[in-house]
Amino acid sequence: MERLGTGIGWRPEIADAVERMPGVDWVEVVAENLCPGHLPVSLRRLRERGVTVVPHGVSLGLGGADRPDEGRLAALAERVETLGAPLVTEHIAFVRAGGPLTASPRLEAGHLLPVPRTRDALDVLCENIRVAQDALPVPLAVENIAALFSWPDEEMTEGQFLYELADRTGVRLLIDVANLHTNHVNRGEDPAAALAALPLEAIAYVHVAGGFERDGVWHDSHAHPVPRPVLDILADLASRVAPPGVLLERDENFPEPGELVRELGAIRDVLEKGRAAPAQADRPAPAPSAAASPATPVGPSPASDSVSDSASDSASAPARQRLALAEAALLSALVAGTPAPEGFDRVRLGVQARALARKRADVVAKVAPELPEILGDGYRPAFLGYAQRHPMTGGYRRDALDFVQDLLLAGRPADGRTRRALREWWLERSGPAPRSARPVVRLARATRQALRRPLSRH
Repeated sequence: MERLGTGIGWRPEIADAVERMPGVDWVEVVAENLCPGHLPVSLRRLRERGVTVVPHGVSLGLGGADRPDEGRLAALAERVETLGAPLVTEHIAFVRAGGPLTASPRLEAGHLLPVPRTRDALDVLCENIRVAQDALPVPLAVENIAALFSWPDEEMTEGQFLYELADRTGVRLLIDVANLHTNHVNRGEDPAAALAALPLEAIAYVHVAGGFERDGVWHDSHAHPVPRPVLDILADLASRVAPPGVLLERDENFPEPGELVRELGAIRDVLEKGRAAPAQADRPAPAPSAAASPATPVGPSPASDSVSDSASDSASAPARQRLALAEAALLSALVAGTPAPEGFDRVRLGVQARALARKRADVVAKVAPELPEILGDGYRPAFLGYAQRHPMTGGYRRDALDFVQDLLLAGRPADGRTRRALREWWLERSGPAPRSARPVVRLARATRQALRRPLSRH
């Protein structure tokens, strides 16, 4: 695996600071935020300096019941080619559910949600990853995610699940040590046990990030300093293997550049100390995994490949059906207010549902920054009220348009000037044809569009 070194997540808000930071060997960029034909000037300058740029996808939903969307895979491959990236990364998560497999409306989470660690989910995930690997021009690595809740009746630990996934598909692993800490606080899982069960030779690189704890729940915010427990898990990992790369993630609440430089320095110090720690071979060996033998090489041989392929293919259709029903029921409880599926912690699902609604409001505010400006302090309560009644069925831009349409059809807000400003915003963005200069024509078209769209979400 290519040695990447120490890097930082590139974000537009800190682009200039990242260019000036000493010792940044590489950067990672959210793939969906890039337009291949119009790369930001900062990224182009970094590439010209020889800095590696790795695209990090967030919307494939490899852990979902459906096969990966061909259009999303093609778009991800295009970004890989544009950046000249040596690899591409995604998540072990589902982000949407429903649709033909369940004969129910398609729902979008707008967030990465955990897959159950079951044989069904593993079979589907392995097949989805093989589809993605075939479509992408460079190696794929997949990331363990943070979770606020656990699935009932799981059949494997996280380490066992990841080991067998890598063994059956040859996929690389992006290990997020902050997510291991999150799962330790929220789900009682031992990060050291997870590390001990991993195929360390499959690690492509490592994520490090911050978060915060509230009422006994750890929130993986990417908006706070990296805490000591996360650095301790990184040190444990570094004592077992020298990871090819380590990356600091920060997505919001950006501090002064000097603080980010200090965090990068702390990460380098931890890596150095971890390498100086006793070799993992000198420690007591962990108990063999129930999912795979530690002696099994990562990356299936031709013989094992044929066995695992036939096993997963024969189970694929019923496994996808069962997984589709389970994920749709869970997502409906989180975003549509239906009852929590049996066996789930209802309190934790409530925490997750509120977090999803807040994130949805935040992202819509970024996608359509005019809306908080027009609505002022009324934006957030209005959007959260809308979100309780209307699950997201498309992307965030569609969500912003539907939110404003819902307000206007209800005659809200009460202030006429604000309502006119919202109407102007909606007219500018809702139709495929350019707006007419004649107000009567504009009003007629807007009325037709509003009447043509059903009030209930499909």
